[in-house]
Amino acid sequence: MKTLDSKSVLSEGKLNRCVVLPVNVPIVADSLKRKNQNWFARASSVNDLIIQVGDSTFHLHKLAMVSRSEYLNRLVFQRRSNNEEHSRIDTIQIDNLPGGRKTFELVVKFCYGWKFDVTPSNISSLYCAANFLEMSEDIETENLISKTESFFSFLILTSWKDTFRILKSCESLSPWAKELQLVKRCSEAIAWKACAVPKLETRTDAWWFEDVSLLRIDHFIDVIQSIKKRGMRSEIIGSCIEFWTLKWFSKVTLRLDPNAKHEHVTIQLIQLHKVTTECLIKMLPTEENSVSCNFLLYVLKAGMVLKINHELMCVLERRVILMLEQCCVQDLLVKNYGDKDSLYDVDVVVKVLQSYVCGMSSNSAAKVRTVGKLVDGYLSQVARDRKLKVESFKLLVEALPQNARECDDNLYSAIDMYLKAHPYLTEEDRENVCSVLEYHRLSQEARKHVMKNDRLPMKLSTQFVLLEQVNMSWTMASNGFHYQRKTQTNIRISKDIEKRQMSQEIKVMRKDVEMMKSQLVNLNTCKMKLQKQMKICTS
Repeated sequence: MKTLDSKSVLSEGKLNRCVVLPVNVPIVADSLKRKNQNWFARASSVNDLIIQVGDSTFHLHKLAMVSRSEYLNRLVFQRRSNNEEHSRIDTIQIDNLPGGRKTFELVVKFCYGWKFDVTPSNISSLYCAANFLEMSEDIETENLISKTESFFSFLILTSWKDTFRILKSCESLSPWAKELQLVKRCSEAIAWKACAVPKLETRTDAWWFEDVSLLRIDHFIDVIQSIKKRGMRSEIIGSCIEFWTLKWFSKVTLRLDPNAKHEHVTIQLIQLHKVTTECLIKMLPTEENSVSCNFLLYVLKAGMVLKINHELMCVLERRVILMLEQCCVQDLLVKNYGDKDSLYDVDVVVKVLQSYVCGMSSNSAAKVRTVGKLVDGYLSQVARDRKLKVESFKLLVEALPQNARECDDNLYSAIDMYLKAHPYLTEEDRENVCSVLEYHRLSQEARKHVMKNDRLPMKLSTQFVLLEQVNMSWTMASNGFHYQRKTQTNIRISKDIEKRQMSQEIKVMRKDVEMMKSQLVNLNTCKMKLQKQMKICTS
């Protein structure tokens, strides 16, 4: 056998192919004609071998086929060694030949020396069939296994697009394509080329995402595993998984109900989506920030619908919980696709928040308040949706405890938005929605707004008015008590001042009395002296 033309067109726009023309064949067929499901190889000798492949029957020659295939050789001559009834024509049934009738037709052409094309679309089936039929070098040089092996290796090393064409053709060749390492070799070739480019700066720069997203889930997993082994950054791998998921998960995936009867969706399709979702979760990189919170919620939503493994659901929930403190409102917005559904899926967020509350005691007050602000922002976003049911909104409102918020002003604002977007709610529904609002948890400005808000239920408005009056009365009574205490204090202070002034005056008067007493003593002394002098003078 020799290859007449084996070209590689490196341009991805053209298809690589190998034109094969075998030589040195024992029998050369003049023609290979088809009549209905029967194929006839016309040669100088009569047909003595019938091979049935599926519904097709090939009328061939033993010498041409047995000289190239150890498998056929063994079947033909084993019958004779077992002393089976010998007939001029042997019949062999092959039910599980890789590639089926089309591939066997190429094998027949190869054995009879006919020229045929080997392309990226048929190389894998031809390679598997050659191995199935044991067409190795041990029985004949330049046999089909070695020829297909050479062209296969050439394709995966030189052509990016052809590698994907080969992988696509392997989908119908399980388990042969796996056992013969075709899928693994293609995956490793893709990983090598994807990692050969310079390190990507952003998640959206990966030029290979689109091609990889065309792969079936099992082949996609093989490619991702090969890329991981080559050290690709975890955030790039996470983005690739996200790209594949969003492309392959149709809108109907997130609307499936395994308990309901579907006209267009079979049980097998539901099971396929379920297994695919579980595989994706197991495949996600574990590094921090390797996947977005929004994508994790998207997968969690699919898991809730498809009722996937409980442990995998818990893994997803924990990952989302650990990211909540760094999230923004947009990260929590997971769209619904049903005509009667709300715009965003609130239930999946409620489920995460309920799990978060269970382990909230280990978080600091500041972290809990951060999540509280996030939820209030999310409430304000979804409250405007007219299709959002009261039950779902109420669950979201009650998801966090009071200590997650410093005050309930933002919560009240979101509730007011919901009432404004749903003006036809019954009084009972409005009371249910507003049941979390408490007077002492609102600021004075918010209380004033409540008492003027005609959208609120009458019971709540009345309660707030009465509490406001009680509060005002208590404030006035408190102010009066303080005024009385202040007056008594002022009087007491005045008396103290008067006492101090009188004490000072008494002291001054005492000093004056002492001075007067001293002066009287002096006068008496002078008087005595004068009297003595008068006596002396008169005597």
